[in-house]
Amino acid sequence: MTGLYDAFVSPFLEFAFMRRALVASLALALGCGPVGVLLVLRRMSLVGDTMAHAVLPGAAVGFLVSGLSLPAMSVGGFVAGFAVALLAGVVSRITDSREDASFASFYLIAVAAGVLIVSTHGSNIDLLHVLFGTVLAVDDAALLMMASIATATLLTLAVICRPLVVECFDPGYLRSAGTWGGVSHLIFLILVVLNLVGGFQALGTLMAVGLMMLPATAARYWTQNLWVMALAATGMAFLSGALGLIVSFHYELPSGPAIILAAGAFYLLSLLLGPQGSVRTRFFPRRHLTA
Repeated sequence: MTGLYDAFVSPFLEFAFMRRALVASLALALGCGPVGVLLVLRRMSLVGDTMAHAVLPGAAVGFLVSGLSLPAMSVGGFVAGFAVALLAGVVSRITDSREDASFASFYLIAVAAGVLIVSTHGSNIDLLHVLFGTVLAVDDAALLMMASIATATLLTLAVICRPLVVECFDPGYLRSAGTWGGVSHLIFLILVVLNLVGGFQALGTLMAVGLMMLPATAARYWTQNLWVMALAATGMAFLSGALGLIVSFHYELPSGPAIILAAGAFYLLSLLLGPQGSVRTRFFPRRHLTA
């Protein structure tokens, strides 16, 4: 018992920066879990990854103007991510290009521009900070922002959840019933960008989407119920944060990659053993009838 206490509890009780990082992981999990599940159900997983990278040039401009200032980088990241989402949507509607192709095109431009801005006006350390984050260095302002984003996300999803879910399975009906589909889709994109902006301070622009997508895809292997899926994704996201922090603390590893690798371990475990469409059910199906 003493060994388990020293390994899993003691780091959070003894060090304030570990407690802050754990609270940050909880805030990110509460927002990213439900949003990630809806991205998966709406077949927008790669769109989420694209928008995560689209945050980079805005964060880079904020860094260029105010240095490593959380408000400036967050505002810049939100504006850039939302601008890419809007541009991709507009291009897909006025041309023959599909929305995913438009997202991919603008995302590549955004990533190149962001890396160029940071690398030409900052050091390699600054570039690593923007790309990979520093969850162990979050302060009160960052925690307040993450908690505010998580709260706003949950409250907004409670209001627009019905049209979002209907659009996942029958978008034609929603379009014929009124204009809620387009409005809810736009609000949902704003929530995606907000949660990515909240995550890049802790995990960086390259890996912020990992805590959003990996638990959500893992949750699909355990249940078909939307609410249970959202709870499972949130729980796995938080556990990934806690386990990643513990591993990074004891083995002196970068905390961001450790958290995402923990989420990846949950995904692989679910892929292999989950009761819904996993490798186990594919090769070892249960008998439908027994004599």
